[in-house]
Amino acid sequence: MSSIDWGDAPTWIAAVFAGGAALFAGLTIRSQRQQISEQREFITEQSQNLALERAELRAAEAARRSAQAKQVSMTYKTNGQLQPSGSLGGYDRWWVEVVNGSDETVRNVMVRFGDTYDAATATENGFRRHPDQGRRGVPVAALGPGRTVTFQSPRWSSEATIDNNRPALQFTDAAGAVWQRDEHGVLATAEE
Repeated sequence: MSSIDWGDAPTWIAAVFAGGAALFAGLTIRSQRQQISEQREFITEQSQNLALERAELRAAEAARRSAQAKQVSMTYKTNGQLQPSGSLGGYDRWWVEVVNGSDETVRNVMVRFGDTYDAATATENGFRRHPDQGRRGVPVAALGPGRTVTFQSPRWSSEATIDNNRPALQFTDAAGAVWQRDEHGVLATAEE
């Protein structure tokens, strides 16, 4: 039997403990790297979820913002009569009917013709028996829910002038946003 060299035993014990500490540190570092990797994946997933939620909220806000404006419509015609050939004859102005189909009042309702001309007159339908016969100032300061107003363009001397000055509607909704609707019915904010 050989005897243990006690002088080397503390070195061996220290080496075993050092090896155990190194193994424990290695396992800890590996575990922390795995946790960091999982946290990065979680943060990436949460960022994607937040981006989707943000996009949904923006879309809902845009839909809410335009809901009233979509219910304000415009139809128009000239004061001419349709001829058998299919062309309009003898017309000298536009008639534009604006209907507020929303549940709230719209303000500063105005119809412009081309880039230059404002409507000459505005008459609120349903008020023709009143002393003012439904006449309103241009622009119409307020158009209540379910109300209709008819705008007339200035009189022009040629049909070409009328055709070159198509009507466009502009109004302010209950939230204060200014909207425009062109002759084709396309709705846009005034800032766009």
